[in-house]
Amino acid sequence: MIDRPVRIGLQLQPQHMDYATIRRTAAEAEEAGVDVLFNWDHFYPLSGEPDGLHFECWTMLAAWAEATSRVEIGALVSCNSYRNPELLADMARTVDHISSSGQSGTGRLILGIGSGWFERDYTEYGYAFGTAGGRLDDLAEALPRIESRWGKLNPPPTRKIPVLIGGGGEKKTLRLTAKYADIWHSFSDPETLQRKLGILAGHCADFGRDPAEIEVSVLATTDNRDKMYELGARLFTIHVGGPKPDLTALREFITWRDKLNA
Repeated sequence: MIDRPVRIGLQLQPQHMDYATIRRTAAEAEEAGVDVLFNWDHFYPLSGEPDGLHFECWTMLAAWAEATSRVEIGALVSCNSYRNPELLADMARTVDHISSSGQSGTGRLILGIGSGWFERDYTEYGYAFGTAGGRLDDLAEALPRIESRWGKLNPPPTRKIPVLIGGGGEKKTLRLTAKYADIWHSFSDPETLQRKLGILAGHCADFGRDPAEIEVSVLATTDNRDKMYELGARLFTIHVGGPKPDLTALREFITWRDKLNA
């Protein structure tokens, strides 16, 4: 059994605010003590005005790698469909190196990845939307290619880049999680999380893997966080968007984390 501390993430949704606000909020979150700073991989807002202000994921992650010094950074999650797997591996390796100039001396990137779902991204940018099953099959093909490319790059990543897989599909997504992921992100309520963790454990057994090796990540709410913690969740993420991002809840969760980890 792996004894993990509680960690707090912030998904700073890159919508409905200018980049100066995004950068300032990221700095405030790092100063407040957040552990992981996420954005998301979309081309348009997911809520509010559909054509409101919005910025691209991986360009932003490279900027965050320079602008921060301690927090881990990543997408929650990057869409597998939008980039060739070898290219994505190289992008991740590069951001990993950019971020290594911080306090730890090693990279701080988490490669969050999923199969994709937001149809407008696909149609507006010319990607084939296909089917949910087909997109998951593409992800299954991409993950070993990403790992293989990391082994070929010169220089290689500064560390084993943690892979976060997001989603709850029981036959495909959780099986991919069992095989490849260091972190699993779920949007489940406690009852559903408990059931899916059992399914994930079954997939891990098929690969001879201890499910405790996989950090459980969840959307953070004050109503269910204690139950989620009891079930094994250790990475709790707050979602904040524009136009005026409010870090009040984030600061409260950081206080909660510090009491649990004391």
